[in-house]
Formats: sequence, structure tokens, C-alpha cells
Amino acid sequence: MNADRADEPGAIGAAGAAAGAVGAADVAGAAGAAGAADVIVVGGGNAGFAAALAAVERGRRVVLLEKAPRDAAGGNSYYTAGATRITHGGLDDLRDILDADPRHERTVVPPYSAEEYVADITSLSGGRNDPDRTAVLVGDSHDTLRWLHGLGMRYELLYGRQAYSQTDGGWLFWGGLHVGNVGGGVGMIEDYTRIAGNLGVDIRYQHRVTALTTDGDRVTGVVVDTPNGRQQLAAGSVILAAGGYHANPELLTEHLGAGWDQVVVRGTPYSTGDLISAALEVGAARDGDWDTVHAVQLDAWYAENSSNRELTNRLARLSYPLGIVVNRDGERFFDEGADFRNYTYSKLGKEVLAQPGNIAFQLFDSRTRELLRPDQYDMPGISVVIADTVEDLARQAGIDPAGLTETVLEFNASITPDAAFDPTIKDGRRADVAPPKSNWAVELAAPPFYAYPVTCGITFTYGGIASDVDGRVLDEHGAPIAGLFVSGEMLGGIYWGGYPGGAGLALGAVFGRRVGLLA
Repeated sequence: MNADRADEPGAIGAAGAAAGAVGAADVAGAAGAAGAADVIVVGGGNAGFAAALAAVERGRRVVLLEKAPRDAAGGNSYYTAGATRITHGGLDDLRDILDADPRHERTVVPPYSAEEYVADITSLSGGRNDPDRTAVLVGDSHDTLRWLHGLGMRYELLYGRQAYSQTDGGWLFWGGLHVGNVGGGVGMIEDYTRIAGNLGVDIRYQHRVTALTTDGDRVTGVVVDTPNGRQQLAAGSVILAAGGYHANPELLTEHLGAGWDQVVVRGTPYSTGDLISAALEVGAARDGDWDTVHAVQLDAWYAENSSNRELTNRLARLSYPLGIVVNRDGERFFDEGADFRNYTYSKLGKEVLAQPGNIAFQLFDSRTRELLRPDQYDMPGISVVIADTVEDLARQAGIDPAGLTETVLEFNASITPDAAFDPTIKDGRRADVAPPKSNWAVELAAPPFYAYPVTCGITFTYGGIASDVDGRVLDEHGAPIAGLFVSGEMLGGIYWGGYPGGAGLALGAVFGRRVGLLA
């Protein structure tokens, strides 16, 4: 896969050969103008496809340019579980957009209000999120999913990921994230590609945009490297939906510091920041959090744990709130039960990166093992150590036996007995150790014991391009750059430090549709 990657820019925002503003005279040596479009969309993930569908529905001639070859396309969206966070009033408010499932009659889906959604984003962003664009994201989330469903996208409830089975045979959902694409991210991109083809979107693979062309203050098209050489494509509007720079080790080190060039790329290897550079070169302003990224706990020992298109999201390890997580010294280093994993998982890859050897171990016993996500913890070829004693588990996993034994004994003894374990709520079953475990504390006491090695897997970057509530790209003075729009991970300003799970796909779909209606 890496052999297909084009050269990467050396630094975002630096004037240079990788990307930038190009006038008509600058492309005289290229293959020449290769046809016009009303709208050019750069990037073939969720955000790009949503923009393309909205534009083509309006009768626009749409060309979608995807950097990757077809068999590696789909951006980060392909690697997701397909979960999209939307507001809704409960199961009855969702039935008509969901594939039929006999479990629906035995299922409780709590409503998720706009107020809760805004509060979740605001809390996880420390209040730094732009309130106007946050309101658009939240307010349009439900209708956008309905619009996509009407075009042929398929959705289902996320059983096994966002629900626990009950003793009466029913299911109870939790955490505000309830709906996802049938077939996960793979199914999402398959649906998008089929619908876009049926509606007449011109999808061109292995087309790497290297620069934006301009006429005065207006963006007029793109320069693109294709299998047939360099071309200039003209358009009335250009929509940028090409992702961030999570697959560019140099930029990660520049913006995040030492060690970030060693992280495993969880998603697409094609997000290298080219189009952020191009936008900055034509005068776009930066926005958002350039000091933090979305990074999760990923299988550390699986040989092909980077950008794996077969296993995709199954390589993540996200049931950690049910157990404890230790480093190779046997020490815990964060509160596994601080909140539902939807609100903490994107921050914890960074915590693992800071541990010795960039590795940690998620520990469970025979009781909690039964509750782990089957899509991830029953993955074929999963890395796991199983033992009948804590000491033997430590020796096999490469954890300090004395350190782990002390940690487990202290943890087990510190659990408050007056709260019942309930994974569907923040149950207050606490372990009073340092760091504490605020919820879902269960003694590690029933053999066999399980240790899952995890490392830091980067998903995407938060820093991006400034825009208004309609996705128009803004310059340093806050004025729109004519002809230029942005959506998806390139749109900065909403997520800072963390975000609620499923809100990333919601942002791409909402603002993708929004810019497609304007472009």
C-alpha cells in the first residue's frame, strides 16, 4: 500500500513544491486543462461523498478526485465501525431508517437530545469548540442521516458495540451512540460508491491534487497528478475533504513532539496533509487543535496492525472500561472508568504512547471477558495472553510479576462494595486507588486471566482549516475565499482534545451535505 503513496509535503503552511496556489501560467508545463466541472471534490471518504451527492442532486457536474487507487480508497471512513452520532427521540424515531431486525422488539434505545449532544462536545473540548458550527453539526445530524438513507445508505443499531444484553433477553443501549452503517465503514464506502455512480458523479482514482489554481482572490480549480500525467482541472467550486496529516510522521513530530513518528497508523495511509498545505498557501487560516490527535489503543503484537483493510476497526481494543490497563511495570496509569468509552477512547492512545516501550496491557478475568466487544476481542489472530494466575499472566506477557501482583491486590481491596456493577450506566462502583477507577470496578479474581497488549494507534488529527457555518473556507481576516469549501477532518474548530465517538462521521456528513448544497 505504501508503494502507491505520492511524495509528502515537508511542512504544513510552508511555501514550496508540494502544494500551493498556482496561476494559469504556472501549469504551462503540465498536461494542460483537462476539462471543466461545476464542482470538484477532493477526497473520497464520508465527507467527500456526502458533498458530491448533495451537489449532483442539484444538477451540478461533479468530479470526485481520490488520491488512493480504487482498492485502497475510502479514506479513514473505510476503517471505522460506521457509527454516526445523531440526535433522536428513541427507537421509534429511528425505525424507518434502520434495517429490520427481530431484536428491535426487545430493545431499549434511550433518546439522545440536542442539548446532550452539544454538552458532550463542549465538555470534551473544554469549551473551546466553536458554538455556531457545533449547533449546525448537532441540529443537522438527524436530518442528514435521513437524507442519506433516502439516497440508499443502509443503517442498523449497533448491537454488540453499544448495547448489553439483559437477563430478560432484551437489549439496552448506552452512551448516546446508537446507529451505524450496515457493514461498518466498508459497507458505508460501498454504498456511497454505488449511489454516487448511479447519480453520475465522476469518480477518479489515483488522482493526487498538488495545488489549487486561482484567478485573483478566487479558487478556480486544481492541479492534479494522474496515472496519465499532470493535469489542470477547472471548476466553479472546489470542496476539500481530504483528511488531515495523521500519516505524515514529519508533521506529527513537528506539531506533537518526539515519539509521534513511531505511532501505528490506524486508518488510511493517504492522509498526509497535502490539501491543508494547499489551502494555507492560497490564504486559508488555520483553526482547531494542532496539539492533540485522535489516537486509540490498538493491538500491539498483530503483525499487520497498520492500515489493515481486512480487519479495519477490529484491531482497536475499546472494552478497557471493564478491566484495568497496566504498563509493563505492572502499574496502572489512567482511570479506565472515568466515563463511557465513547467519551474517553480517542484520548488514550496518547497515554499508552507515554509508557515504557509504547505498550500497555488490558487485563480482564473470566467474568468481564464475557462482556468484551466480540468484533474486536474475538478477532481472528488476536494478540492475547491467557493464564490461571496473575503471576503467570505477567511472566508470559512480559509484565513485571511483582509490580502487577501488587497492583492487582491493591485494586481488588479498594473497591467500594455498596455499588452494583452495571455497564449500561456510570454505576459508581469505584476503586479508591491512585489513579482511581471511577466506575465499573470489578475484582480481577476469577481465573483464567486475560492480557491484551495495546499500543498507540493514530486515527486522525484535529487541527485544520478555518470555515464559517456553511463550510466556506475563511482567510486570516475571517473573510470567505471565493470558490473554496471544506468538510470532514480538514475542518478545524469543533473538536479540541477529545470528542464523542461517532461525531466525526456526523461532522463529515453534515458539513459535506452543507457545502455540496452551496458549491
